[in-house]
Amino acid sequence: MVSAIGLGCMRMSNIMGGPQPPLHGDRDKESVKTIEAALDAGITLLNTGDFYGMGHNETLVAEAIRGRRDRAFLSVKCGIQRTHTGTILGMDGRPSSIKNYAAYSLQRLGVDHIDLYQPGRVDPSVPYEETIGGVADLISEGKVRHLGVSEVNADQLRKAHSVHPVAALEIEYSLASRFIERAVLPVARELGIGVVAYGVVTQGLLAGAMRKQVVDPALAASFPRFHGESLQKNLTTVEFLEHMAATKGRTPAQLATAWMSSRGDDIVALLGMSRRSHLSENLGALDISFSSEDLDALDKVFAPGAIVGSRS
Repeated sequence: MVSAIGLGCMRMSNIMGGPQPPLHGDRDKESVKTIEAALDAGITLLNTGDFYGMGHNETLVAEAIRGRRDRAFLSVKCGIQRTHTGTILGMDGRPSSIKNYAAYSLQRLGVDHIDLYQPGRVDPSVPYEETIGGVADLISEGKVRHLGVSEVNADQLRKAHSVHPVAALEIEYSLASRFIERAVLPVARELGIGVVAYGVVTQGLLAGAMRKQVVDPALAASFPRFHGESLQKNLTTVEFLEHMAATKGRTPAQLATAWMSSRGDDIVALLGMSRRSHLSENLGALDISFSSEDLDALDKVFAPGAIVGSRS
């Protein structure tokens, strides 16, 4: 059991590589205080990855949970290889590599076990059962408590679960990205697997942020839905969410988060925060309730495919 909202720590580090800010600089101090404030507010799930800032992110988490380990449910992704400049080289899912990643993460985090450990992607060069077996070995050794998987399809989810019970699937899911509803989510529910949904506000699209400023060229290049005619059409669709939020005295981001929470108790909304100032707004989403008419309207306006342009 974890909190209905999880704290995504990725943005606290320079995720694209390059020099990390000094650990005790102002940015990092605020990040640590944000994690501490989240734990104090009842958020238990902390989501990080060994490749977030090449270990920098785990070091931040370690500082924040010192003396608070019992409050934190640590979710760690592993396996994605990068150069010092941030270029992704690929995924290494060999069991020996998985165990090596875990050893370094345990050291950086300063803990004797990781609560949820998951390969960040599927390595096409390694049978997925072998990758999952590596995590299963760590569980039997007491170094990991639960198996997680990330960005898998329905068949891969079944395959992982056949090797060892999967506790949670981390995958993109939001009003704007509903592709998992067709096949992945039904399988997860059939097998009793929880879903950790990231991208809940879709890089700021569902928060209304892209209407107020020029979209970063790198973001537009990586996500076609944020470029040209696709962006303009998507902003028109998002107007409905903005109008509903205004009538409720809430923000669009809060409604997007509340909608995710309304999908079921087996779904956790993972929200990226790097400043304490965002905490109150995000927690406020848990107080929002929708009428059946609200949910029907959102389901219609944001039907699968309503947000155009691929997600990556």
